[in-house]
Amino acid sequence: MADQYKELVRLLLPEGLLEYFDLTEVGSDKGMLCIYLEEKNNVPKEYASVALHSKGFYPEVRIHDFPIRGKKVLLCIKRRRWEIADTNKVVHRNWELVRQGTRMTTEFALFLKGIFG
Repeated sequence: MADQYKELVRLLLPEGLLEYFDLTEVGSDKGMLCIYLEEKNNVPKEYASVALHSKGFYPEVRIHDFPIRGKKVLLCIKRRRWEIADTNKVVHRNWELVRQGTRMTTEFALFLKGIFG
């Protein structure tokens, strides 16, 4: 049954979202569906050869998405940040590089660009 729920969630969210984010919670508040997502702890490809330590998340960003069954949808997204061990520099996934790959649609990349600038 879990696979069926996962497939349903995959169809409701922007394409490619579950590849990079975990669904952590779903709630309803005042006629609004709130979907909480956290970026997975998968090191960005451009930092694969560098020792990184997860440093938690940036503050949550709330984005309105397409309505579902007449309810407004709010995506509550937390992006992960990492620290380079040698320099203590904080880094994050470069969504422009991800967009150039074949695993993310332009629609999803533009969606993220709208969220994170």
